[in-house]
Amino acid sequence: MKKKIQKIGVVLRPSTPELKNSFFEIKKFFAAHGIETYIESISGGMIGVMGIDFDLLCQKADILVTLGGDGTLISAVRRSFDYNIPVLGVYAGNLGFLADVNLSELDTFAADLSQGRFRIDERSVLEATIIKGDTTTTVVAFNDIVFSRPSISNMVHVETLVDGKPFNAYNGDGVVVSTPTGSTAYNLSAGGPVLFPLTNAFVLTPICPHSLTQRPVVLPGEFSIEMKTPRNRAVMIIDGQDMHELEQNESVHIKLAAKTAKLIHREEFNYFDVLKEKLNWGE
Repeated sequence: MKKKIQKIGVVLRPSTPELKNSFFEIKKFFAAHGIETYIESISGGMIGVMGIDFDLLCQKADILVTLGGDGTLISAVRRSFDYNIPVLGVYAGNLGFLADVNLSELDTFAADLSQGRFRIDERSVLEATIIKGDTTTTVVAFNDIVFSRPSISNMVHVETLVDGKPFNAYNGDGVVVSTPTGSTAYNLSAGGPVLFPLTNAFVLTPICPHSLTQRPVVLPGEFSIEMKTPRNRAVMIIDGQDMHELEQNESVHIKLAAKTAKLIHREEFNYFDVLKEKLNWGE
């Protein structure tokens, strides 16, 4: 039996004050089932409601509920990763790959949450250690890490090692390192494969490679890779949200994190239904 939800923390899509009424709807739905609602301080400030600091929110709440789209959910997952707290995505707009519960469905689902009737999917997360001389920085990515050229006039050259052994050199616009969850994002647009989200693997997909022989490669989750920039600079983009500049001869070590991100779904959730709807499969 899963833990019954008693307290939730709400995170709203930034710069969307029109979500104020939706927040009070969420609060009403959960209050009807004895669940207490808190809101993150930045989201609260946006709609004129007193909130609490995000880190404190993660400590007080049993789950986080994001209202917005997949980007809002991804940001919340990354920020809360150290707290091991499950996240439920409620979409305000169109169905997402990650935020798959509509506000109109939340009243019924709140009852299920209060009784422990829900599913938790554990999704792989990329952990990247950026090495700049004697300084190291570790970041996590829920969808993908993209290595791209710093200017439109130059190709990027990224050398890749797998478990310490030379593997490939990517010349072109860049390369996407994607989790299974992120396989339907930039990876898919770049011609990479769709991976089932609970797969223990990740994929490397070149972006507009200089050589037509370059193709996406799926690697087992226990492997680690190193991405190096021996010839020129590159830009490293985390989940489309954070950017790090890599100078010549700097490197990044990437592996699947020891922990997973936890997404909450309805018990009847079917990933293939989402694929069919978003990608128009079977039509």
